[in-house]
Amino acid sequence: MSESYPLSWYAASVDPLPLQPTLEGRLTCDVCILGAGYTGLSAALELAEAGYRVVVLESHRIGWGASGRNGGQAIVGFGCGEEKLEHLVGLDQARRLFDLSREGLDWLHARLARHGIQAHWRPGHATVPLKPRQQRDVQAMVERFHTYYAHPVEWWDRERLRANLASDRCLGALYDPISGHLHPLAYALGLGRAALAAGVQIFEGTPVTQLVRGAKPVFRTAQGEVHCEFAVLAGNALLQGIAPELEARIMPVGTYIAATAPLGEDGARALIGNDMAVADTAWTLDYYRLSHDHRLLFGGRASYSGRAPRDLQAIMRRRIVAVFPQLRDTSLDYTWGGVVDISLNRAPHWGRLAPNLYFAQGFSGHGVVATGLAGKLIAEAIAGQSQRLDLFARIKHAPFPGGQALRTPLLVAAMGWYKLRDALW
Repeated sequence: MSESYPLSWYAASVDPLPLQPTLEGRLTCDVCILGAGYTGLSAALELAEAGYRVVVLESHRIGWGASGRNGGQAIVGFGCGEEKLEHLVGLDQARRLFDLSREGLDWLHARLARHGIQAHWRPGHATVPLKPRQQRDVQAMVERFHTYYAHPVEWWDRERLRANLASDRCLGALYDPISGHLHPLAYALGLGRAALAAGVQIFEGTPVTQLVRGAKPVFRTAQGEVHCEFAVLAGNALLQGIAPELEARIMPVGTYIAATAPLGEDGARALIGNDMAVADTAWTLDYYRLSHDHRLLFGGRASYSGRAPRDLQAIMRRRIVAVFPQLRDTSLDYTWGGVVDISLNRAPHWGRLAPNLYFAQGFSGHGVVATGLAGKLIAEAIAGQSQRLDLFARIKHAPFPGGQALRTPLLVAAMGWYKLRDALW
């Protein structure tokens, strides 16, 4: 295991936690969690504060995966969108799930405050259409939020958006004053620090090689094993053979981010005057925001093939200039990528595989808020209150078609169609 994080502006702008030990020998505990990202750390912290003995096993470092490399956009709701969720579970249950996502954001704020986590939270998120068809869809979303969800979003016409966003590309915005953005790795490290302080044992550099299911699950690693009463799978896109029935229902998708050189406070605010996060509505979307040291952080160029782009910096520069032509001569200090997990229907896939084996995955681009909620609900269920987690377990999830051999080529072909649709309509 490398003791360092993948090179990114996130890793360069935080102080990492001390390296945690590698598991050696045999341990027993109440709850063992695979994965030290937002989901695993959130569940661990909740359970430790309730008096459980908790062990977390992490292949690399705390927040090494998507939790430490994502776009930092903390959005209420779920990746499938509210209308799709209504089709999956009905309006009443969709409203209950959306209210839980609002609670997830409240929980995030409470943890930041209680544990003194300096994650540079900024409020405000804009969803921006690029085509007339997308504009009609976004305006309908605004009405749906008002009519069914009592969520205080606003429709901004092009003129109002232009007063806050220095780009002529967007036709308007769904502005959400409650959602926002933060430093994702700082948030993960803050959760890790709080979990350690609460008595959680975290082992880094400890890949799990086998999960033995049963009345007392066992996680086996190269040099040790953990026996527990309850097991939690929070590896998301990086489970790597531990639970094939879960892996068949998610797809790892590469996503990439660039950080410009510092623009200065005036230069940064000249781009995004109110410091909100922004995401467009293209199928392979662009998303962007300002950093606390006045850079533009710009994400996009999703890869469904599992292969990283050859010339990532040139690709990201072209995407940035398409949105902000005024940055044509601005250098990029960092480019990086990672994988997130999507489910076939883009809805959250949370529940249990056995009475003592829990999981959460399928965050589909909405993980910053939803992961913390998943961890909290799993902790509640382990403590005997499973009603709220069971709401999510009712969502039906099919495996990706094509099996292990063909599912990636089929998804790449499907994404090609959606890209063409974005270009033509």
